[in-house]
Amino acid sequence: MSKNQHVTPNGNGGWQVKAAGSSKATAHFDTQAQAIERATQISKNQGSELFIHGRNGQIRERNSYGNDPFPPKG
Repeated sequence: MSKNQHVTPNGNGGWQVKAAGSSKATAHFDTQAQAIERATQISKNQGSELFIHGRNGQIRERNSYGNDPFPPKG
């Protein structure tokens, strides 16, 4: 089972990539763009979701690289 990836501020002015439910970050970066690039690679490889958080910690963007139904239901 693949874990969703989160890009979050790391508290030191940088950004981290962290798998859902993990206590430790997968990687640390100076910029959010670098963290997003790495998290996108991981999410595509695992077929998981990517959640991008803003500085305030709230989710500002979400991308799915999993098995989404197409066309969408509804």
